[in-house]
Amino acid sequence: MTGSEPLTIDEEYAMQQTWRTDDDKCTFIVLAKAQPGDNDILDSSRMIGDVNFYLNNVYNPHEAELEVMIAEDGCSGKGVATEVLQLMMHYAVNDVGVTDLVVRIKESNAASIHIFEHKFGFTETERSKAFQEVTLRRTVTDELQAEMKLWVKHATRVEYVRA
Repeated sequence: MTGSEPLTIDEEYAMQQTWRTDDDKCTFIVLAKAQPGDNDILDSSRMIGDVNFYLNNVYNPHEAELEVMIAEDGCSGKGVATEVLQLMMHYAVNDVGVTDLVVRIKESNAASIHIFEHKFGFTETERSKAFQEVTLRRTVTDELQAEMKLWVKHATRVEYVRA
């Protein structure tokens, strides 16, 4: 559903290196919620996907293109994508200074289109027949800022710094 191309293991490692060094992308790994008493954020068995944004619009350096992937069986359809997108949008706007949000979604991915239109108030602005995808956008407004405050009201921010 993401439209990603399969990578060799060497290509995957190279891609992961760019996640740490490139100034135009931000990626967070999505972990399944911890069981009581389990606070190990390095437990790779809890990885269920990722959430990203890219600052790739040369005409608007404050526009972020969002992506989310929940890949583990049994984890989709439970609100995880919505929750991590709320946190990522809040981070992009408040920590990075993003003013415009955009997503490009495969036309066949009705669930993702629904999330962005109905839960996040994005509006369709384009359809590409060649890529079979829909582009949706939302400008950051005072209304969205107020929504975002509610989204993160119960979130706890944990800074992870590799030793």
